[in-house]
Amino acid sequence: MNLEGRKILVNKSVGELTQMLKNSKDYEHLMPEGLQKFEAREDGFKFALKGMPEIALKIDEVSDQQVVLKSASSSLEFELKGLMNAVNENQTEVQLVFDGKFNPFIKMMVEKPLKNFIDSLTDKIEQL
Repeated sequence: MNLEGRKILVNKSVGELTQMLKNSKDYEHLMPEGLQKFEAREDGFKFALKGMPEIALKIDEVSDQQVVLKSASSSLEFELKGLMNAVNENQTEVQLVFDGKFNPFIKMMVEKPLKNFIDSLTDKIEQL
């Protein structure tokens, strides 16, 4: 299952975004409304939103082109990428892309909440 967020323009350089996205604690500020739990770890973070199960993510890669967050659970295989493209030295184009390997039943259950989550994350990133 693939989901793509809209492309947005962030008033930060790629370098500033890269520095921020390396630090698991900084992801708490990007979480949407309804955050009930956030726990930063050395290599990622765990969070829970109202009405959703707890999700653990591992920061797999952070470069000038993308950040890759992968599921820390072996039961659900997915990754969330933030694709970054420098527009100029103070602005970066960002797009979130979700890729998950789910059976049709799980896909049907999670597709709408995931799309809402990606849209909320996109809105938060745009406000940086």
